[in-house]
Amino acid sequence: MNNSIRLVLLLAAMLFGSFAHAIPVSFHCVSGNNATDCATGVTQLSVDVIDIGGGQVQFNFLNSGPSASSITDVYFDDGALLGIATLIDANEGIGGDLGVDFMQGATPGNLPSGQNASPPFETTAGFLADSNSPVPQSGVNPGEWLGIVFNLQPGSTFANVITDLTDGTLRIGMHVQDFSGGGSESFVNNPVPIPAAVWLFGSGLLGLVGVARRYRA
Repeated sequence: MNNSIRLVLLLAAMLFGSFAHAIPVSFHCVSGNNATDCATGVTQLSVDVIDIGGGQVQFNFLNSGPSASSITDVYFDDGALLGIATLIDANEGIGGDLGVDFMQGATPGNLPSGQNASPPFETTAGFLADSNSPVPQSGVNPGEWLGIVFNLQPGSTFANVITDLTDGTLRIGMHVQDFSGGGSESFVNNPVPIPAAVWLFGSGLLGLVGVARRYRA
């Protein structure tokens, strides 16, 4: 990505982050095993990205329901993240959901059907977790949530994470099982949209970048 445009995205993300407690992330289906199951996942699965300070960012995986489905594996592809600090579920962290039980690491080691994403989804080493046995019951079922706290790379901030989610440098994948028909599907996040007002702010910055280039010519 052009460095000037990325600078605009970073500044816009800083502004965006200052107005919201949590940045919502939506998903699209990359497996396509069953159209109904894909539509269910797109409708009721999401992630909230939260700045918790101290060089950490929290990702809350949400299943709003009501249709049967269970998030059983989660994956992260690159970005400004350093490593998983803790899971927030039945056993780890504080205030976790008693119906959810995950552990770091996952089988399989990459998002199923992740090769169908564009570009292909490649899980970063150590950036994954899955539900313990019994797998569907311990996953994120309707009305439940899972929190994953990441440490950030030195010098990186919450704004960097949002910028990475906006331009595709960071992607999130989830494998979902136990749909009503017994099937499973995989999902990858959509780029985080920048609100129109922030894009307007960014357009002004791009204009200034263009002016500066003309004066240097």
